[in-house]
Amino acid sequence: MSAPTGRRALLSVYDKTGIVELSRGLVELGWEVVSSGGTASLLAAEGIPVTGVAEITQAPEMLGGRVKTLHPVVHAGILADRSDPTHVEDLRERGITPIDLVVGNLYPFSSDPGIELIDIGGPTMVRAAAKNHAHVGVVVDPGDYEGLLAELRVDGWLGDATRRRLARAAFAHTAAYDAAIVAWFDADPASDHVDDPLKPSMHLALDRVQDLRYGENPHQVGARYRAIGATGWWDTAVVHGGRAMSYLNLFDTEAAWRLVQLLGDEPCAVVVKHANPCGAAAGSDIAEAYVAAHGCDPVSAFGGIVAVNRPVTLAMAEPLSEVFTEVVVAPAYEPDALAHLQARQNLRILEAGAPSWPELDIRGIDGGLLVQTADRIIAGPSTWQVVTDREPTEAEWSDLEFAWRVAARVNSNAIVLVKDRSAVGIGAGQQNRRDAGRIAAEKAAGRAIGGACASDAFFPFRDGLDAAAEAGATAVVQPGGSLRDDEVIAAANAHGMAMVLTGERHFRH
Repeated sequence: MSAPTGRRALLSVYDKTGIVELSRGLVELGWEVVSSGGTASLLAAEGIPVTGVAEITQAPEMLGGRVKTLHPVVHAGILADRSDPTHVEDLRERGITPIDLVVGNLYPFSSDPGIELIDIGGPTMVRAAAKNHAHVGVVVDPGDYEGLLAELRVDGWLGDATRRRLARAAFAHTAAYDAAIVAWFDADPASDHVDDPLKPSMHLALDRVQDLRYGENPHQVGARYRAIGATGWWDTAVVHGGRAMSYLNLFDTEAAWRLVQLLGDEPCAVVVKHANPCGAAAGSDIAEAYVAAHGCDPVSAFGGIVAVNRPVTLAMAEPLSEVFTEVVVAPAYEPDALAHLQARQNLRILEAGAPSWPELDIRGIDGGLLVQTADRIIAGPSTWQVVTDREPTEAEWSDLEFAWRVAARVNSNAIVLVKDRSAVGIGAGQQNRRDAGRIAAEKAAGRAIGGACASDAFFPFRDGLDAAAEAGATAVVQPGGSLRDDEVIAAANAHGMAMVLTGERHFRH
């Protein structure tokens, strides 16, 4: 079972991108190439000398291919510590030639999960090579083939740093593979956990795909990670202009882009600052919607994020370009509007598809993660309960629904005042609901007369309801559930207001 003089590489890959070129380069450098199955057949068809795994193990494949590389000749050749004389002697006594390089990638389990795609031999070889990276190179990404050959041609072998980097990538590859298998088991209808959104364990596998200018502050570093095998709207977004994004640019843009999708089918615009909407409006066209959204709180809109659910027109781009804006995101841009916005050198201009909604909300805490199911707006007007003597008018119903959707995306405590499907006052992130209402009323400055008020949680006292009435609101939507609901309802009746209860709270922190 002795091999020709030189180094030995074991190749067994599912993704055969670049494997022919890699093998040919290795052979030209005097390496022996060992392979099995489809990889060996491909190389032989390309005229590349290849030694079959069965030739070195003297053990044909069995169990329909489930067992082919699981053999001491293979794994001793990979795992031997070349600096340990006893390991070297073990190899000599058994006539085993060391394996210096393992090239392997695994079945694409996530694309077609099933028992037969649970790879055993592949991960075992990859992990063995990665463990013994002091003496063995391991490559799992075809993108590394060119650099590997270049280093071998110049230096004859892989440097310590290269082998360590490749070993880390190999363990990340097998970890992501195992995570996909665990997720498959959890999703099985026969699983004890199939209906439980919070599984007994979490196995996150993500790749860093975007380095950011900095984190929340310039002294922090930040990056965007993506779940392996997944894509999001950020991955397909077209960037038409502007400088690199920071952590807060992404965070706020995500908040704006999600909210604008919630506001209805008509033209809508949202302005977000520090993850909170400071403006939201619907209009007869997108320019009208943007102007109304900006008009809710022009001071806070300075340096904000703008999201719209219609193509940006020149009529919208012109007033937008007069305001310092960090990011604008839209489904499309009319050519003259895009050219107008691109004149703003630092404005980040994104064209994107609609976002999906995550299943879980995850935050870091000491020693682990805090996990909950993502907040969705479940209750709608058809399920809301009118609890006052007066029912809302048609216009009030429309404003109530709009206000409720905005309030659900405002940090708590939150009060939102809306008139004619345009937010006119937003009080966000206050420690008490009275202050949130006071801020919303001050920002509305009389524009809420005849409009709606939304509270993300119940009014614990009637003072919050009184403040909404003083601001001019004539209809209120809130979850209800306070010990003083009767007192609050009585206050609404006294003011001649209509009030509906959703039975659904939307705290947001």
